[in-house]
This record gives sequence, C-alpha cells and structure tokens, in this order.
Amino acid sequence: DGGGALVYLSLGSLGSADVALMQRLVDVMATTPHRVIVSKGPLADQIRLHDNMTGDAFLPQPAILPHVDLAITHGGNNTVTEALHHGVPMIVLPLFWDQVDNAQRIDETGFGIRLSTYGFEDAELSGATDRLLGDAALRARLARMSERIQAASWTARAADLIERVAVTGEPVLRT
Repeated sequence: DGGGALVYLSLGSLGSADVALMQRLVDVMATTPHRVIVSKGPLADQIRLHDNMTGDAFLPQPAILPHVDLAITHGGNNTVTEALHHGVPMIVLPLFWDQVDNAQRIDETGFGIRLSTYGFEDAELSGATDRLLGDAALRARLARMSERIQAASWTARAADLIERVAVTGEPVLRT
C-alpha cells in the first residue's frame, strides 16, 4: 500500500552482509516517496527498515522482480538477467567479479545507472531513482526487450545443445 513506485533493493548474499552499506541505502531510500522491498541478507536483524519498507533476510527474488518498477542491485549475473527478463531498470552498485562488468554494460546500454558503491552521494541515488522511474522511453525499450527474451525458447535450445554434446561427444562451439 502507499504511493510512489515499488523498488526492490538487494545486494545479494555477500553484499548484503555489509550492514553499513545496506543501512545507508535503506536510509537514503527512506527519504523518497517510494515503497521499498529490501532483501536484508544474513545480518537482517542489524538492518533497520523505515515505514515505507518491508523486507526479510532472504526473499524470493524471481517472484518479486515481475512486480517492481526498479531494482537497486549489486549487478550479479542472475539479478541482471532476471531484471532484463522482466523489463526492470536497474541502479547497479557493483562489489566484485562479474558485477563490475555487468554494471558497466547496464550503464552503457542505458538500461540503468551505475553508481559508485561506496562513493555515491545520497542525492545521486535518489536522483538516479527518479530519472529511471520517470523515463518512459526506457520503459518502452525495456518492455520490448523483455518480450523478446520471454518469447525465446532458451531452455529448449540449451537442452538440445547438451543432448547433442552427450550423444556425439563433441563440444558445440557454434550453432
């Protein structure tokens, strides 16, 4: 219930263990008119949510993403893929490994905004939130991408490739 957009905040299992970072993100998002679902992670009891928020230690991200207007994420492969699958723009705060490259690509392609994980200003986060939520052209572009992704039969294609390798014993380099 309430006004504002619905935002999902998750830094993954490892990132959410940084209680100071999580609390800072939560506190900044408390200053916005938006409703926020927070995946608090393994130290959930140390993160204090505000009135415009709900959350728990671990949440079913694949069930939540289809219903949100924006994701604030660490930019892990699963989260980025799931957000694009559902046409959800992202604010990406990468911590390590694949997240850095994913954040850069999301920013470069305009599907979201990369912020400095520890160096962002509070106004940058709230401003990025408002920009992405107010960008109708981005919403339309993400909706078209989501339709294409959901229409593709990637699971069947992957199963066919695995079966081909299993039967022939030869690696599949190109299809």
